Amino acid sequence: MIWQDIVLGGAQIFFAISLLPSVFSKDKPALATSIMTSLTLYVICYVNFTLNLYGASAGLFIVATLWGILAIQKHIIDKRKSFK
Repeated sequence: MIWQDIVLGGAQIFFAISLLPSVFSKDKPALATSIMTSLTLYVICYVNFTLNLYGASAGLFIVATLWGILAIQKHIIDKRKSFK
């Protein structure tokens, strides 16, 4: 494993931890922001995987999934507001 993979993977884990307060709070980012960020990170995750940067890919997969969770949460919140 090259040192860049370790550094990138560690940075992604740090980003994942920093997203947890948003996942567990009532306030959510805009839906479009969450969707676009999640999809873009999945693409970068795939690119890193093809470069054999498995640590970076794993970290990015986690971060992209958390952004996807935020998108789902925001969609549910917006849907509930439209029913009221």
